[in-house]
Amino acid sequence: MTRAKPRYNSLLLLLLLFFFIFIIFHSNAQPSTIGYKCTINQTTSPCQTYVFYRGQAPDFLDLATIGDLFSLSRLEISNPSNITSPSSPLVPNQPLFIPVTCSCNSVNSSMAISYANISYTIKKDDTFYRTSTEYFQNLTTYQSVQLVNPTLIPVNLTIGVSVIFPIFCKCPNKTQIGNQANQLISYVFQPSDNISTVAATFGVQTESITTVNGNNIKPFDTIFIPVSKLPALSQPTVVPSPPSPENDSRKGVVTGLGVGLGITGFLVVLIGGLWLYREKSMRKERDLWGDEEKQRQELYKGGKGNKNKGFYTKEMEESLMADVSGCLDKYRVFSIDEIEEATNGFHESCLIQGSVYKGSIDGDFYAIKKMNWNARDELKILQKVNHGNLVKLEGFSIDPLNATCYLIYEFVENGSVYSWLQENENDKLNWKTRLRIAVDVANGLQYIHEHTRPRVVHKDIKSTNILLDANMRAKIANFGLAKSGCNAITMHIVGTQGYIAPEYLSDGIVSTKMDVFAFGVILLELISGKEVIDDEGNVLWAKAAQILEGNEEHKVNKLCGWMDEALREESYSMESMMSVMSVAVACLHKDPSKRPSMVDIVYALCKSDDLFYDISDDTLSGSQITAR
Repeated sequence: MTRAKPRYNSLLLLLLLFFFIFIIFHSNAQPSTIGYKCTINQTTSPCQTYVFYRGQAPDFLDLATIGDLFSLSRLEISNPSNITSPSSPLVPNQPLFIPVTCSCNSVNSSMAISYANISYTIKKDDTFYRTSTEYFQNLTTYQSVQLVNPTLIPVNLTIGVSVIFPIFCKCPNKTQIGNQANQLISYVFQPSDNISTVAATFGVQTESITTVNGNNIKPFDTIFIPVSKLPALSQPTVVPSPPSPENDSRKGVVTGLGVGLGITGFLVVLIGGLWLYREKSMRKERDLWGDEEKQRQELYKGGKGNKNKGFYTKEMEESLMADVSGCLDKYRVFSIDEIEEATNGFHESCLIQGSVYKGSIDGDFYAIKKMNWNARDELKILQKVNHGNLVKLEGFSIDPLNATCYLIYEFVENGSVYSWLQENENDKLNWKTRLRIAVDVANGLQYIHEHTRPRVVHKDIKSTNILLDANMRAKIANFGLAKSGCNAITMHIVGTQGYIAPEYLSDGIVSTKMDVFAFGVILLELISGKEVIDDEGNVLWAKAAQILEGNEEHKVNKLCGWMDEALREESYSMESMMSVMSVAVACLHKDPSKRPSMVDIVYALCKSDDLFYDISDDTLSGSQITAR
């Protein structure tokens, strides 16, 4: 027996060795519960790819709700999913392709995993597990969510807190790209699946799937389907229910008519009684309301000297402050007395534009925007953003007696781009300054489009909303129409004529690409110095694409004839001017999906040699304007 022990131990060690070799071998193909490890700074990361998703009852059977989940518009899902009507309801298990931006992200000092960063706001009864498995359909795991959100306690989530859900994805490596695998689509393997059926769904070979994912694929694993191009999904056709037989229809009509007449008679008697009771009650209410209204008017007329004003103010203030309670710890709350004193009682001499006044408080100048009480949405968006190319909100004030809100912004000294292009007769911006303005605006839009969750769409990008500070650096202002999230199709069209994207004007589609379109119009203004709409009602962008038609010589001649006269008197790079014009035309593409992202735009604009000039002088100098 004693001699057998060493042999037994050796056999045990050998089995353990084979076990560990097996685990190591399969770890290359299968993920751990936390996700797929990757290496930072891969040449193919980040990348645009897709995840396969299914319409799911009861909550996820429309593109708007699914768009909310992934911070996308309906159109961004319907186009790749081969859906012709984005507003139509889905059927259970209807297949969808969801576009995501995949990248390699560091989660701690020793590990990085590959995922798409999706922000989700916790609601009642939400857990990491439920949201991962039900809402995101196992495209991530609760363990990975815990890893990415180390400061959150999974069993004690606060309603309203924002959580990053890492949606598993991969970018193709050089070898895969060389084999025409331009994209790796994320797909959750179902219990009823086999590799052959999945391969047939995506139109690929089974070997290509096992090469990327290995052979040990288990149900609910996220696997990656290598494709050269996105396959066209076969969407179900909803067949209307057949009509009932003619005899049953007639019988139903007669029965329904009899029941209807009986109910109608009963309702006539009931409504008559209710009407008499309502008239009697309303007569009493009118008398009471008249007395209350007289008291309210007396309080209003009494002003600061009325001893009863305090009670009325407190009641109103509590109601109004409740809407902005989340902003109180971030912004300074100015008193209404400070605002009135700063603007000299909102005197015309302090008016900047519209309902915006210049005011001085404690020796500092501010831009004070006077509003009816509809600032809650604007405040909610502004408290999420902080960027040097966005006008900074310093605080707010409320006047509960008049139900009025005042937003107090930093004061931007040099006014709007519009005023420099259209109203300043003696001073005109030179080309380098205009190019710098374009890059500043692009950086600001890139920030709200890419680095806020959910994404923010400004919806009112125009030259009057682009302000210039003392160093002639541009800042985006006026978030009054901004929308957090881009999932909506609205029938209430707002904006400024000449900047409105065609898809928003015709279908009410709200997406970041409508800001891209408006930015293209801004570029045309900077190049041409022209009004967005001429005296005959023609929009500036309508014929912009024609300038880039023909050979190079014709393009240059047309651009020279179209550009601002002030620019013809200075030296500039025609290549730089032509490049910016090309970016503008790309932004104005009729199809929003073919417009570049703000990331691409920033990259294209920053390549210009004209952008690199000395901006160390903090004063407005002749290097930034052209005297005329």
